[in-house]
Amino acid sequence: MKDLEKLEYELLSPSDKLLQDMAKIKGDILLLGIGGKMGPSMGKLAKRAVEEAGLNKRIIGVSRFSDGGLRDELESHGIETIAADLLNEDELRKLPEVENVLYLAGNKFGTTGKEAFTWAMNAYLPGRVAEKYSASNIVAFSTGNVYPLVPVTSGGLSEEYPASPVGEYGQSCLGRERIFQYFSQKNNTPTLIYRLNYAVDFRYGVILEIAKAVYEGREIDLRTGNVNVIWQGDANEIALRSLLHCESPAKILNVSGPETLSVQWVAEQFGQLFDKEPKFMHEAQPTALLSNASEAHKLFGYPRVTIREIIDITALWLTEGGSTFGKATHFQEREGKF
Repeated sequence: MKDLEKLEYELLSPSDKLLQDMAKIKGDILLLGIGGKMGPSMGKLAKRAVEEAGLNKRIIGVSRFSDGGLRDELESHGIETIAADLLNEDELRKLPEVENVLYLAGNKFGTTGKEAFTWAMNAYLPGRVAEKYSASNIVAFSTGNVYPLVPVTSGGLSEEYPASPVGEYGQSCLGRERIFQYFSQKNNTPTLIYRLNYAVDFRYGVILEIAKAVYEGREIDLRTGNVNVIWQGDANEIALRSLLHCESPAKILNVSGPETLSVQWVAEQFGQLFDKEPKFMHEAQPTALLSNASEAHKLFGYPRVTIREIIDITALWLTEGGSTFGKATHFQEREGKF
């Protein structure tokens, strides 16, 4: 495990390009909703980049911090933390003014049955944040779920394609985008809509789910037979560097890896590594949720961590008993119900 933890530390090290861009970013950086799956590693990456570049820049993370251990962990890495409920107007108003905001807050799982809360988090709160931080650069996280399912031979949808989300989660995320777009134009706020699809890491994500299914001898549903993924460390770098690409009107950017991956192929790779025969059920459908991230690749280059590396590391992490978040992505969902 120590070797794997060392490898993880090396894989999450800031690139030279990130160090260069962090020096160009003026002012402090605030991460709203740092308590989610990506927030902690993004905050740590930002802090490492600041230190390695020799910069005087504050990294501040805001969350409810219902898990007290996370707050202590972040502070041990030099990240300033603020406990706040962003839906509480008084607590939102008291947050510090900063030049750069990464908006990571939102709700996905549990939407069914709590639709009103999901819309409040995903569409109402962005307006409150956009008004408070009208003078800041804002990178607002969104999702590829705002797109419809497309033929797996299409290469995925690019940013120019009209959004047409399936289900209330995707619809509320499109609401979030529209609110940020409105205030970007109204207040001339530099904004970037960051459409992610999907981030993966040792501890969660599509690749880990497929690996666990093969390792545990469970059947893999092939109806959603193709996916896009990107290593979380690369996604974090793109998010931070995107602070230099905020525009008014808001810029939309798809973020993912370059491949349209076959779920069956990924499972077969794990089958070879685990010496186990993958089990499948259902037939692959001709459509899937796929994004074309070529614009991000033009701006930031191809992801540093390749899919083969992701598969190899995930297999090692799983067989060595590495910790996982235990949160499914539900990437197989085809009706937008989360």
